[in-house]
Amino acid sequence: METPETLLITLTGKDRPGVTSAIFSTLAEIGVEVVDVEQIVLRRRLILGVLVTVPRDWERLRDAVTTTATDLGMSVEVERGSGDNRSRAGGRAHVTVLGSPLRATDMAVVAGRIAECGANIDRIERMARYPVTAIELHVSGASPAALRTVLATEAAERGIDIAVQPAGLLRRGMRLIVMDVDSTLVQGEVIEMLAAHAGCEAEVAAVTERAMRGEVDFEESLRARVALLEGVPATALDSVYENLQLAPGARTMVRTLKRLGYRFAIVSGGFSQVTDRLAADLGIHYARANELEVVDGHLTGRVVGEVVDRAGKARALREFAADIGVPIDAVIAIGDGANDLDMLNAAGLGIAYNAKPLVRDAADTSVNVPYLDAILYLLGISREEIEAADAAAGIVTPAPPI
Repeated sequence: METPETLLITLTGKDRPGVTSAIFSTLAEIGVEVVDVEQIVLRRRLILGVLVTVPRDWERLRDAVTTTATDLGMSVEVERGSGDNRSRAGGRAHVTVLGSPLRATDMAVVAGRIAECGANIDRIERMARYPVTAIELHVSGASPAALRTVLATEAAERGIDIAVQPAGLLRRGMRLIVMDVDSTLVQGEVIEMLAAHAGCEAEVAAVTERAMRGEVDFEESLRARVALLEGVPATALDSVYENLQLAPGARTMVRTLKRLGYRFAIVSGGFSQVTDRLAADLGIHYARANELEVVDGHLTGRVVGEVVDRAGKARALREFAADIGVPIDAVIAIGDGANDLDMLNAAGLGIAYNAKPLVRDAADTSVNVPYLDAILYLLGISREEIEAADAAAGIVTPAPPI
């Protein structure tokens, strides 16, 4: 089959209403077919690319477009060639780059590594400019796994976040988000807050840190730490809950994705007396955690029932997905500690959030900026879309810095 000839018309200049309309009106007079269109605006500068079929008198089209551009006070180039604008064969991926700040050298290195993989950047979009800069690259010509391996090294060395996900319909469908709680959905560790009431916070914190790094068995460490809470009044649970601080952006993330039909679950090695209340407050659909035994208004230093450990978190994820009726590939898991690893590996997309090195290395991708709603950018949702939805619901968003 012969490759059709096309003309690429590239218009640049100061943006204002009517520019796109004027160009297409001119093209309509010539009677060409539109093959592809791309348009972006940067600081009120318009770049419009239009790919059209070649008419018999293509010089007439060139002259007509040039006249229109001159009347608009803009520049135009008309280039004759062949083919449409199909992406390269092979894998397609979304590469999301997060930085605060995001430097030109960072983007240069990312683009260079993508090229070295034999891939092409087909499109670039800004997802957010504050409180972090988020840029999404649509890439074709290399497997997402290969890109992830190469770019993960650069992300670690440059102190930025780079997430690579396969392109496809799944990204647009309803999904299940399963989150860890301590140091993920909320700041800090609930068991350490309770330990402060028993006067053993430092001792408990040391064991927690070792458990999160995977140096000690989680269940063993949990029972040892809970034993130190014996005699603490149950009212301390109320005090801890009232003083919980959500991760920045947590409410925004949950609110935004619930508007899109997402389901949420929290799975914690912490305690149901706290997580159940947290789930009710945020409108989270499922919650699973350990239960502290309470007798005569005081903690006994024991947990009731089966411990929710590393394997238990993954098991809960699968059960929630089955209950909703979504495939495992449509599950996103978010966590920070070694006991989250099975859950992260079980999900279609495992995200290490401000995680220990062991977890970052094992997860599909990592987010190390202190804003949980940055995960929205990985799902192709821009800051502008988030704020527009909030504004329509009467939620005021603080103005970004100039």
